[in-house]
Order: sequence, then structure tokens, then C-alpha cells
Amino acid sequence: MNHDEKMNYFWKGLILFGAISASILFFFFLFKLKDILNGFETVLNVLAPISYGLILAYILTPIYNKFEKRIEPFFIKSFSISKGKAIAKAVSTFITLLLMIAVLASFFWLVFPQLYKSILGIIDLIPNSINKVSVWVDDLFKNNPQAIQTFSAYYEEATKYLEQWLDTSFVSNIQSFVSNVSIGVFKVLSFLKNFLIGMIVAVYVLNCKTKFATQAKKLIYSIFNQKLGTAVINEIRFVHQVFGGFIIGKLIDSFIIGIICYVCLTLMNMPYSMLISVIIGVTNIIPFFGPFIGAIPSFFLLLLVSPMQSLYFLIFIFILQQFDGNILGPKILGDSTGLSSFWVLFSILFFGGLMGFFGMIIGVPFFAVAYHLISQAINNALKKKNLSTETEDYKNIP
Repeated sequence: MNHDEKMNYFWKGLILFGAISASILFFFFLFKLKDILNGFETVLNVLAPISYGLILAYILTPIYNKFEKRIEPFFIKSFSISKGKAIAKAVSTFITLLLMIAVLASFFWLVFPQLYKSILGIIDLIPNSINKVSVWVDDLFKNNPQAIQTFSAYYEEATKYLEQWLDTSFVSNIQSFVSNVSIGVFKVLSFLKNFLIGMIVAVYVLNCKTKFATQAKKLIYSIFNQKLGTAVINEIRFVHQVFGGFIIGKLIDSFIIGIICYVCLTLMNMPYSMLISVIIGVTNIIPFFGPFIGAIPSFFLLLLVSPMQSLYFLIFIFILQQFDGNILGPKILGDSTGLSSFWVLFSILFFGGLMGFFGMIIGVPFFAVAYHLISQAINNALKKKNLSTETEDYKNIP
């Protein structure tokens, strides 16, 4: 057996060994999936303060950059360049954190008590409201007995289910919460501890983000050649542009919509204005489905108080969402994702099914990045074949 045949058998044996090893690892992964997920969850819990800090720093970076850009020239003129930059970073960090704390304090001192009162009021109001809605429907369809009979059947079934849920599931959950209050307090304290540590991490990240970015570029160029390294950095910038532009823009947009909703509902003398505005603002973060998700429970809340006000609310929400979708949203977000309506819908349904509410939020920017990378790969492949990269050029090909 010559040298080439020996090498051929060697590589075949190596490939076979690799395939068997990969199969064993795959089956081990399947059978130990629960333990692996538990280990992964443990790692995430340990790194929770770091995660909170990175998320806070990412969200606060645009605010920090605005202040730093404005005040840095003043401190550089007053001190040396290095000292002026250091002072500008410290002042910008302080102002940014102060604004964040002010927003959180406003929510817990102004919004949270009203939310709590609204929820307690809804629980007390439900029995009387059920009878009120029934009387209103009877008056509305008094000339159509068949409609009353059909509605009454569904309405009685729905009220029985609601009362049963309040008596069983809701009460049992409250009792379970009370019985496990020590566990709940421990989790709250653990979250507060991680959040406070995360704020400290965010301070370091905000002040050192330029250094971290420089180190990351150094690492990339050490792994890839200059051309490929530049391409990787450009793609990372695109990812940041999409995620930062979409998520931060959507937070600002939803915050503004929540404020507008509260002001308008207060002027309209709507009950539960604060609770409904919070629901509308939070769900508005979700593209496409957000307005519907927030409007449906809010409509039923108002239906318990006044059926006519619930109808006025639907009209108002329709006008508000038209304003958001056609004026405010495009003004803030622009074309941050570059996706068509179909792919936005697809990404929300797909990632929402995989990761729930969180997936519905990050699904659009995540899919936008994947779509961009796939489009670039297709265009590069077409260029190598000297073919057009314009989609319209393939429209009339049979």
C-alpha cells in the first residue's frame, strides 16, 4: 500500500470518526437537553447584572452621546483635552442616569398607584357592570327578540366563565401568591440587587464604550484580513443601526403614544385613563399587532363601565393608530428595517411563536438583519456569475 492510499484511508477514517462523534454528541444533547437548559439558565442568572447593565447602557447610549457631544467642547476649552473629555464623560453619565432614575421614580410614584387603584376598582365593579351591560343590550335590541336571545346565550356563558375564573383561578392565584410571599419578596429583592449592580455596570460601559469598540476592532482585524475585517465591522454597524434605530425609536414612539392617549382619555372623561394608556403604550412596542392587542382588553374594561364610552374609545384608538402609523411612527423610525409589510408580519408571527412577547419585539430587527445578510450573499453570488442584482430584471423570465 503506497503513501497516497494510506492517506486516503486515514482521511476516510478521520471523517468516519468525526461523524460517529458528532452523532454521539447529538444524542447526548437530546437526552441531556433538560440538564443543559438548566445549566444555561444558571449561567444567565449569574450574568443577570451584566445583562441588565449592557441593556441599560445600549438604551441610554443615544442620550449619553447627545449630552457628551454638547458639553465636551466647553470642558476641553476650560481644561486640557484629556481632562476635559474625562469630565464631559462623567457629567454626561450623571445626567443620563439622573434622567433614567427620574423616569422610573415618576412611574412608581405617579403611575403605579393609579394602576393599583384601577385594578382594585375593576374587581369591585365587575358584578354590577355585568348586569348593566345586559340591560343596555336588551334596550338596544328590544325590537329584535332573536338577536337578544342569541346574544344572551353567549353573554351568559361568558359571564359564567368570568365568574368561575374569578372564584377559582384568580382567587387561587392570589392565595398562592400570598402563601409564597416570602419567595416573591426574595425574587423582587434579587431583581433590585441585579438592577442596581446593572446600573453600575452601565456606568462603566458608557464611559468605556469607545475603548471596548476599539478593542473589538483590534480583535476582528487580528482574525480576518483587512478587507474582510472591514466588511465584518460594516455589518456590525448595520446590525447596530437596525436594532438601535428600531428598538429605541419604538420605545420613544410608544412613550409618546401613551402620553397622548392619557391626555385625550382624560379630556374625554374616560375611566381608567392611566391603566388604559399604559396598556396602549406598552403593547404599541409590538409592530402591526400592538394596537389590536392593547385595544381589545381596554375596550372590555370600558364596556364594564359604559358601553357607549367603549365605542367612543374604539373610534379614538383607530384615529390614534392612524396618526401613529402614518405620521408619528415614520417620523421617528423612518425606514429602519427596510422590510416589506409581509416580512414584518412573518417575523412577528414566527419569533412571537418561538419567544412570546419578547420575540414579537425583537423579531422584526432580527429578521431585518438576516434578510440583509441573505440578500448580500445572493447579490455576491450573482455578481460572480456576471448576472444582474436588480430584482425587476428577473420579472419577465419565463
